[in-house]
Amino acid sequence: MNIHTLGDSLGPSLAVRMSGAAGGWSSLSLKPVPTGWIPSLFQTMVPTGYTKLQEERGLAMADLGPKPDGNGYRPDPPHLEVRRHSDRVARTSVSLSDGGDVRYSETEPMLPEGTVSGEEGDAEEKEEEESQRPPTRNMPKESPLAMALQIVVPFLLAGFGTVSAGMVLDIVQHWDAFKYITEIFILVPALLGLKGNLEMTLASRLSTAVNVGKMDSPIEKWNLIIGNLALKQVQATVVGFLAAVAAVVLGWIPEGKFQMSHAVLLCSASVATAFIASMLQGFIMVGVIVGSKKTGINPDNVATPIAASFGDLITLAILAWISQGLYNCLDSHPYVSSLVCAFFLSLTPVWMVISSKHPASRTLLYSGWEPVITAMVISSIGGLILDKTVSDPNLAGIVVYTPVINGIGGNLVAIQSSRISTHLHFHSAPGEVPEEAKGCYYPCRTFYGTGANHRSAQVLLLLVLPGHLIFLYTIHLMKSGHTTLTPIFMTVYLAAALLQVFLLLCIADWMVYSMWRSGKDPDSFSIPYLTALGDLLGTALLALSFQFLWYIGDQDSDVGD
Repeated sequence: MNIHTLGDSLGPSLAVRMSGAAGGWSSLSLKPVPTGWIPSLFQTMVPTGYTKLQEERGLAMADLGPKPDGNGYRPDPPHLEVRRHSDRVARTSVSLSDGGDVRYSETEPMLPEGTVSGEEGDAEEKEEEESQRPPTRNMPKESPLAMALQIVVPFLLAGFGTVSAGMVLDIVQHWDAFKYITEIFILVPALLGLKGNLEMTLASRLSTAVNVGKMDSPIEKWNLIIGNLALKQVQATVVGFLAAVAAVVLGWIPEGKFQMSHAVLLCSASVATAFIASMLQGFIMVGVIVGSKKTGINPDNVATPIAASFGDLITLAILAWISQGLYNCLDSHPYVSSLVCAFFLSLTPVWMVISSKHPASRTLLYSGWEPVITAMVISSIGGLILDKTVSDPNLAGIVVYTPVINGIGGNLVAIQSSRISTHLHFHSAPGEVPEEAKGCYYPCRTFYGTGANHRSAQVLLLLVLPGHLIFLYTIHLMKSGHTTLTPIFMTVYLAAALLQVFLLLCIADWMVYSMWRSGKDPDSFSIPYLTALGDLLGTALLALSFQFLWYIGDQDSDVGD
């Protein structure tokens, strides 16, 4: 059954409009479809194979079972009806059970022919379903042009978000809270890194679920969304609290001074910022995933950059506002910080109960803490570097560029990680890797290998130089930088940015396959590590670049003051 026979079966009044090469974009309409350059551009952005995959999935679902009756319902055979009723009861009991009595693998529901979460059928029903299931589909192939067009718009949007975050950080560094409680700078990379720990991980998991058809069912779709959002709030609250503890410890060790009021303020500001920013970005992320599915755009290409587009700006603005507000109340109402921290921490059990209702989020509720907490520690080390460089007047210009280089590197490596993970979910069972990924790793395999994702690595690496040039020029136009855009400065900065992304793409290629080989889902485990490493590498390379520029005589850090 194809799209033309479907149109014939619905009646002669329904017109089928086809445009694009080989049916690359299909639409059903009662009115003529307008032609022009805008539809042609969108036809180019959406690859033929991906749209065809979405159509085949919908038509395959329509083909399953006997024809519907006059009321539009599709009667089931008697033995299947009885069996489905018993399975529905079993699924209900599973969804309300405790986490320990259900054996559930995080990678299992992502496989193309896996069962819906919590559902297990007997051999007879599986054989009947397999006889009705269409042939297994491979991942749709994307041309480099289609891939680049899909990536470049959210990439630029995310880049301008990081530029805005850098400009905000450049302003708020002179606020009283940031001047007298410098440990807040240690919080900045850790809290901005939450988009990699949580938002990008959520985007990668839901993108994989969309691509393998696990969000075709409305019930399963909303179970996945609600369970993952509740899980994200739990993780955001805990990580925000631990980030504050790390900031207190890292700030206290070199100075040897400890003030309880400052420690409580750091905990309150960190927990409140993580909670509010995570909730806002989670809603945005779900809308992007659902919208990408409906418009036929591969969410792997757009979800992770959009997840970070305004994440840095929102998080940094909330952190600055809450920190300054609590600092103003520090003398007159010292108990406010404690009440704010206690309020958000008290909501954690509620989110834990909600997230435990779905098997996938329940599994991560117990096993998904290792990458998130480790990534927070790595980002906090980058924050310590930022804290020390900001206090050095010779390196004052580093502040505005830190969110930019960290955010761009994290965005690009998150796209690559999500694409590799989706490919593995399509073609490999957990614990098994493709032939090209076996053996010792070497960097050339990432960009010139025989695998399916080396071309995307090339496209992402090629976006680094033009992207950073646009963002540097934007900062220059807004007169926010403290460093003149001299040729030597741009050369050193772009070299650091290119080295950062090159290293991250190589690490991603090795890490994702290694995690899959060990039975871990890369969607949940790889992106937190990669974005945290992006923060650490970006901050360290940027600090070295500014130190090098100072030594060779490029000393104009007072520009823009």
